[in-house]
Amino acid sequence: MEHTEHFGKLTQRMDHFRNQVLDEKPYIDAERAQIVTDVYKNNQHLPRVLLRAVMLKEILEKMSIYIEDDTLIVGNQATKNRNAPIFPEYTMGFVMDELDTFEKRDGDVFYITEETKQILREIAPFWHNNTLRDRGLELLPEEVKVFMETGFFGMEGKLNAGDAHLAVNYQKVLQYGLKGYEDKAKEYLSHLDMTDIDAIDQRIFYKAVLIVIEAVKNFAHRYAQLAHEMSLTATGKRKTELEDIANICEKVPYQPAQSFKEAIQSVWFIQLILQIESNGHSLSYGRFDQYMYPYYAHDSLTDEEVVELLDNLWIKTMTINKVRSQAHTFSSAGSPMYQNVTIGGQTRDGKDAVNPLSFLVLQSVAQTRLTQPNLTVRYHAHLDKHFFDECIEVMKLGFGMPALNNDEIIIPSFIEKGVAKEDAYDYSAIGCVETAVPGKWGYRCTGMSYMNFPRILLCVMNNGVDLTSGKRFMKGYGYFKDMHSYEELMKAWDLSVRELTRYSVIVENCIDKASERDVPDILCSTLTDDCLKRGKTIKEGGAVYDFISGLQVGIANMADSLAAIKKLVFDEQKITPEALWNAILDDFTSPENKQIQEMLINEAPKYGNDEDEVDELVVEAYDSYLDEIKKYKNTRFGRGPIGGVRYGGTSSISANVGQGMGTMATPDGRKAHEPLAEGCSPAHNCDQHGPTAVFKSVSKLPTHLITGGVLLNQKMNPSMLANEENKMKLEALIRTFFNRLHGYHVQYNIVSRETLIDAQKHPEKHKDLIVRVAGYSAFFNVLSKATQDDIIGRTEQSL
Repeated sequence: MEHTEHFGKLTQRMDHFRNQVLDEKPYIDAERAQIVTDVYKNNQHLPRVLLRAVMLKEILEKMSIYIEDDTLIVGNQATKNRNAPIFPEYTMGFVMDELDTFEKRDGDVFYITEETKQILREIAPFWHNNTLRDRGLELLPEEVKVFMETGFFGMEGKLNAGDAHLAVNYQKVLQYGLKGYEDKAKEYLSHLDMTDIDAIDQRIFYKAVLIVIEAVKNFAHRYAQLAHEMSLTATGKRKTELEDIANICEKVPYQPAQSFKEAIQSVWFIQLILQIESNGHSLSYGRFDQYMYPYYAHDSLTDEEVVELLDNLWIKTMTINKVRSQAHTFSSAGSPMYQNVTIGGQTRDGKDAVNPLSFLVLQSVAQTRLTQPNLTVRYHAHLDKHFFDECIEVMKLGFGMPALNNDEIIIPSFIEKGVAKEDAYDYSAIGCVETAVPGKWGYRCTGMSYMNFPRILLCVMNNGVDLTSGKRFMKGYGYFKDMHSYEELMKAWDLSVRELTRYSVIVENCIDKASERDVPDILCSTLTDDCLKRGKTIKEGGAVYDFISGLQVGIANMADSLAAIKKLVFDEQKITPEALWNAILDDFTSPENKQIQEMLINEAPKYGNDEDEVDELVVEAYDSYLDEIKKYKNTRFGRGPIGGVRYGGTSSISANVGQGMGTMATPDGRKAHEPLAEGCSPAHNCDQHGPTAVFKSVSKLPTHLITGGVLLNQKMNPSMLANEENKMKLEALIRTFFNRLHGYHVQYNIVSRETLIDAQKHPEKHKDLIVRVAGYSAFFNVLSKATQDDIIGRTEQSL
């Protein structure tokens, strides 16, 4: 692997460990599934909250554990690094359906042994009609079942998996240890008034908390014992290291951490066990440089030793894996786990939060050059100049990190919604570009149902009938070929998108209710304020704050489609409504329809070029959704948390590819089944006036209302950052975008088109090539060809 001299090299053993992890073939792992099946079979009498606690206890007691030769941090998710455990309590459907095809996928390939197949076949009957997916589907009323049949809202990941999309309170874990939580749980339990109806469930919750804390302590002790046993036959430096590991694991995470080594091991144990408890992704580390800094500042470790430990943590983070259904991989290409680390930003009292550890995190991420963790830097107007310089140096390495989130828009947006000022200043990135207050926010700050704007527009133009499936999605307000004005179309859009928004809420609420009842996460709830105090799980309203968002897909295609319709059909009347509609139905294949397609592409203004005539059209269309979605409460509203409402979000991960596959030809000239534009980025090669124009177009979106994340990907040739002058230009450009235009987020792919094309032809020569897919990075070689083509096709900007 190549390294930059600027950030130094991995130590020899970390380099070896990194390569060892990356060389592992990802296998389907049945161990967890076997243990969970036995627990569920033998404990059907238990309340579900207690059952989940016993389940985690049994897993942590019985699962295989090991300590790699190169590691200083211990803890594994499966029987081998990079293996993907099966979580049968969520679903077994796709697992059994795809048992013989995991290895045949175009992307996100997994391997499976015949022995594992047989184990899964043996346990599958118990889970028939007995999973979260089964119960979730049963809660759905008839009026929304068409959307599940057609996959319109993209709920595959929510029915098959846990929630996550949060960061727990790592600062408290380190400060008080799990013993502090145990003491609180015992205190609350002892003071319950059992004549109070709420005390019935609270008592069960506290009992579950105590079971889980004891289980985590014993899990750590298993590693302490293993390290001790290994030290007896080890020699030299490794013997001392194993003895040190044994002592640390005897203490954390149950006891408070007192050194940097203890703190980093404690954090890893929690990060790991939360993902053994539930397979929800986007479980993030929060503001790592802030809560870890006190342990760094008061430790005698050298910076070189600290960086090696950080490198070690990121490599361990990379060992976590998750298998998704083939359908789900279309929106989460590259097997991402979205484990986000946030650094920089401001302190709770508004001062620059950059500290020496912030720099070391940058250095370690640059050295490891992995897809995990997903690194985010919080930008603000007074961000340390040297630190910003170093961020650009990491970007130049070309693996899509760090992403930049803007304090100047996110903090006011949170405060406006009722978040306390000091908490708003303490936010972190979660998963991709979404944001929340770590340790105080409920599940899924974003990632609910997808709203495919271009597909909805086609449905509006077809009197409420979905063009892809032929199914009726809404009432219908006329056929486009019979419409006489742009205003008539937009009136139909407004009514239709509001109707679909209501349906999306019904689907989300039903699945949330199923999750609340069926798969409560005890450890995750314990470590999220104020679940313990309230005696509630997160899904029951335990968190301090609880706002959620869905994902709106195809923003740019919507803008370009509306601009083409308005200009060419109604304003200039160069194309009749009927001719455009027939061309869409024909997928622009006949000679005359190809001419129409060329007009749509070449003669209509395009989003991303700072042209008000197109940018304002999508803002108007988006406003209908944003105005409607704020009316609907989530399932935790009125049950404790501040908020309990919804807002917008464009962090559509790689769903632009999957959603594009299910969308017919669109009025912007895009052909059927091609990818949609991702996030809020312009459509491929439609942004022709440089990055400043892109920033100006994006800034016209109502970003203060799209608190779920406004994802902007930019692509640049490495040669553009080869000299200091262009580096300074990029910094100035980003500062302008954030300070003056109030942009929410930006991230960069610093890679040439030629490199990507060569990697597609000769993958063996580009084993380490990492690209920014959406709000996350992935190894280019593991992506499907469709996703690879989408990344290759993005506009390459210049400065």
